[in-house]
Amino acid sequence: MSKENSTKNIRTAFFLNLAFAFVELIGGIITNSVAILSDAVHDFGDSISLAIAWALQKKSNKAKDDKYSYGYKRFSLLSSVILSAILLVGSILILVEAIGRIFSPQEVNAQGMLWLAILGIIVNGLAALSVKRGKTLNERAVFLHIMEDVLGWIGVLVISIVMLFTSLPILDPLLSIGITFWVLYNVYKNLRDTFKILLQAIPEDLNIEELTQKLNQVDNVISIHDLHVWTQDGLSHVMTLHIVAEKNYETIKLKVREIAKTFNIDHVTIELEGEDSTCVEKLNL
Repeated sequence: MSKENSTKNIRTAFFLNLAFAFVELIGGIITNSVAILSDAVHDFGDSISLAIAWALQKKSNKAKDDKYSYGYKRFSLLSSVILSAILLVGSILILVEAIGRIFSPQEVNAQGMLWLAILGIIVNGLAALSVKRGKTLNERAVFLHIMEDVLGWIGVLVISIVMLFTSLPILDPLLSIGITFWVLYNVYKNLRDTFKILLQAIPEDLNIEELTQKLNQVDNVISIHDLHVWTQDGLSHVMTLHIVAEKNYETIKLKVREIAKTFNIDHVTIELEGEDSTCVEKLNL
């Protein structure tokens, strides 16, 4: 699938998500449902995330220059931080309102919630279908996120049906609290993963012990030290290392880069040393 189609698919999901967020906001006010209002906040956050992702993705595709020697890949992380901050503030406001309604339940329009839930399942389902066949990581992430929204609306549908037959207004704030805690949990995960990247942690999908073992098995490699691996954006990894070797330096470099590729490492900096060379990093081990 071309980049143009991928962009078109995400754009379709964005407009569907944004349009329905406004419907949710109005519907939540009309039905007096804090659960629907909390999901509206969530969807507005999703919409902002997609919009920011478009802008920053274009920026992150820029090649290196005299300002950013590694390129602009980390600009894509800014959308995660911005979205998390927006969702955090919105979720806290909704949580305060929902907890207040636990102690003072208010009647909600169950019939209106029912129709909004049906509409929510349809709209979010269409948005999910627009990116389901996508091959890019962005499309896969968007698809999973939207499917989580579909499941949330199924919860609203079930509760609205229950409240059509029995007066249990407390179910609405309870559902809202459940949705809010789910959002906060995902905010925590997003921020955790983002800050791991910013703090240059070893990528979670990379087995450093296996990488070290394979590097040590390269012909004519005596030892390796000062090995560092980090990721620029969660997808593009970087590695630097010192190799003590006896001969065939060019062959060793080619083999090391081949091994790095199998670990999704795109950028490799290698310093080759003889057995008798003096290396400050090696002496500090």
